Amino acid sequence: MHIPDGYLSPSTCLALGAVMIPIWYKASAKLKKDLDVKQVPLLSMGAVFCFLIMMFNVPIPNGTTAHAIGATLVAIIFGPWAAVIAMSVALAIQALVFADGGILAFGANAFNMAFVAPFVGYYVYKFISTNALQGSTRQLAAGAIAGYIAINCAAFVASIEFGIQPLFFTAADGTPLYCPYGLDVAIPAMMVAHLTVAGFIEGIVTAAALKFMAVQPVTMLQSQTNKREGVV
Repeated sequence: MHIPDGYLSPSTCLALGAVMIPIWYKASAKLKKDLDVKQVPLLSMGAVFCFLIMMFNVPIPNGTTAHAIGATLVAIIFGPWAAVIAMSVALAIQALVFADGGILAFGANAFNMAFVAPFVGYYVYKFISTNALQGSTRQLAAGAIAGYIAINCAAFVASIEFGIQPLFFTAADGTPLYCPYGLDVAIPAMMVAHLTVAGFIEGIVTAAALKFMAVQPVTMLQSQTNKREGVV
């Protein structure tokens, strides 16, 4: 899921970075307007959670690894705009300190994991969990399904970013300059790993965390977030 430098063209990276600029701006404005100062440490903990959960890699059959990202959980608790910031901070630290994801590709990684995943996960969760009781089976199932769908949507977008590279960026002799695999290879390679492993990890982590928080005071933040966003 973390795209390293060299797999996407500079123009692709710059384009996705440019797309993220207004998203980051709106997310920051939403936080300044809606987030209570007492919730800032908790949002910071959400960013730390995303950072840590992405460091736990599970081996998969194709020789690589998969991991959860935590985007859906943070979006459920604090709202999708807050999750944009939390995920972006976690991704920035990973890129700058641990070289997990490229610096030039930061905008692309943020678009996939800090924008697509939180918003998909949040609205899938809201659709399924409408009027569900806190800690109920339906609420936990909604979290699991939302997490599963969200990370797979993010992976699908990433696979498209990989797959279009040989279509648009080649040398004079036709040799791909960046990712050499087209959509016919990139999409299955990404999606098999996420549909069979990473998606289930994300769903389990999301549901387990919601179950834990069902008896914790911190879950009050969810109703506060809903009230601010007009969700009933």
